[in-house]
Amino acid sequence: MSELPTSTAAPHRAAQLPAQSPPVDPAETAAVAKVSTAGRLSWWRGDGGEGARRNLGLIGVLVALVVIGALTRSDLYSDPDWVWDNVLSILKLAAVVGVVTVGMTFVIIGGGIDLSVGAIVALAGVWCTTVATQSYGAGGMIFSALTVGLAVGLVNGLLISYGRLVPFIATLAMLVAARGLAAEISDKQTQVSDNTFINGLASNSVFGIPLLVYILAAVVAAGWVLLNRTTFGRRTVAVGGNPEAARLAGINVKRHTVLLYALSGLCCGIAAIMLTAQANSAQAAMANLYELDAIAAAIIGGTLLSGGRGTIIGSLLGVVIFATITNLFAINGLSTEAQNMVKGGIIVAAVLVQQVQFRSLTQFLGRNRLTTT
Repeated sequence: MSELPTSTAAPHRAAQLPAQSPPVDPAETAAVAKVSTAGRLSWWRGDGGEGARRNLGLIGVLVALVVIGALTRSDLYSDPDWVWDNVLSILKLAAVVGVVTVGMTFVIIGGGIDLSVGAIVALAGVWCTTVATQSYGAGGMIFSALTVGLAVGLVNGLLISYGRLVPFIATLAMLVAARGLAAEISDKQTQVSDNTFINGLASNSVFGIPLLVYILAAVVAAGWVLLNRTTFGRRTVAVGGNPEAARLAGINVKRHTVLLYALSGLCCGIAAIMLTAQANSAQAAMANLYELDAIAAAIIGGTLLSGGRGTIIGSLLGVVIFATITNLFAINGLSTEAQNMVKGGIIVAAVLVQQVQFRSLTQFLGRNRLTTT
């Protein structure tokens, strides 16, 4: 009887002993490290690193444009003060279109298109510069522009989602209607902004950088976080990539589409304030062809017209490239017609590159599927 505790305690103590780790094979460790490095390289070479590669390519285009400017106007680029002022001018030129492009990028990634953004900017600008609205001060003007942009965007989204209209037709109709309403409100006249705060957004600077550039940076940062770090962004990519699969996954596709167009309209309201500040006025003809500039910048930045893929940083780089081209033509005294032809060629080239890349990716996935089978 006295030996029973001894026999039971021994297994108990053995269970408490730590398990011995197996010996580590140096060859196995090297193999794991090689696989990890290959995984990183495959990410860079594969579809995961495509956005980074495209952005680096866009930065290379910007550098090439700067080099062309320095070679054609060496007398101007030899002055550092002029170069800094020119950079600020390009950023101010890109600020308004850049804000519109952020909203457009979300819409296109979600599988839609918005041809009414320029008209929404004009309507919001005219509405916020009426005498009645200006009597409420800067707060009333900002609230009015944002509300008008958001409301028109909601109407677009409702027509497309619940009215089942094709986005091209719905937003084209809104383009005509919004321009007409803006002309009716302003009586086809230019409405002058008397608010010093609103006008100062374009003329005032902080640390030598115009306030419009800060507004653009804030909108881009918010758009990047919304697209890449929130459920809303993941749902946007899912809806644009495959609406039926997104619906089966539990996403309310119709409601999300409405929110996308509302977001685009909100960006148009912000742009209306910025454009009004630049001109100290608003009219029904303002923001003409902004929809084409925004779509072109998004395409240049890598956003697929078919939806499901795109980046905010790429769209911003697309806007800056177009602004740099405009500036380059201006300092060299070239015509606007030649500038438009160059822009058209860039858009066609960007779409062709997208088609080639998409076809190559589809073939690659098809070969992998056959190999796996």
